[in-house]
Amino acid sequence: MSDEGVRELVKQKYGQAALRVATGETSCCRSDSQNGGDPITSNLYGGAETADLPREAVAASLGCGNPTALAELKPGEIVLDLGSGGGIDVLLSARRVGPTGKAYGLDMTDEMLALARENQRKAGLTNVEFLKGEIEHIPLPADSVDVIISNCVINLSADKDAVLAEAFRVLKPGGRFAVSDVVVRGEVASEIRRSVELWIGCVAGALEESDYRAKLAKAGFEEVDVEPTRIYTAESAREYLAGAGLSAEAIASIDGKFISAFVRGRKPRR
Repeated sequence: MSDEGVRELVKQKYGQAALRVATGETSCCRSDSQNGGDPITSNLYGGAETADLPREAVAASLGCGNPTALAELKPGEIVLDLGSGGGIDVLLSARRVGPTGKAYGLDMTDEMLALARENQRKAGLTNVEFLKGEIEHIPLPADSVDVIISNCVINLSADKDAVLAEAFRVLKPGGRFAVSDVVVRGEVASEIRRSVELWIGCVAGALEESDYRAKLAKAGFEEVDVEPTRIYTAESAREYLAGAGLSAEAIASIDGKFISAFVRGRKPRR
């Protein structure tokens, strides 16, 4: 499938998820964590973090981590969330950087942008701006952002080198790359890699850990690190993967191979 084909499928799926949330449902991939949830998106945020957020922002969360908690955001910083969806991480970031800081959200899906802007209105936050665009072509000037975050989105891109090069470009010297993403450790069956549904669902597009490190270094980042935050077992993911039509053998082969990780890097100071 072409890069554009992957992009259109991702846009369609996340647009549908936004419309479901806007009508009072949960998004397609996210389940109530009290009822088990799926192995990727459940139990990522503490109740205290989300208590004052709009219900729709929480319901639209389709991430694999909590980058705002891990990025150690400071008052006054400018933050950019790549693939901001319904805006949960942008709203949390805006609170952390305070009125002297700013949080940008970038998304290519009109329905998600509409939902995020409505969530911003409900949250009453003024230090937030949602931008339309692709993460491979960030509509911000060079050296303009202190921290880049993202939550299980970079692996959806068919051109990750372009994403990382753009992230490096817009970061200020000394700026931090601090994203949550799904990462692969070791060999993975081709049957999983061929599954477009899993690509959209944050699994099959994931980079192998050494490839992720190498791509970050190629883009110019220093202090690269990949810290596991959740390791997926075949058992915990069995229902989720079986629903995508994978065989029992393929499901067993992924045991411990996919992890959620906090991926870090820093743009060198001049």
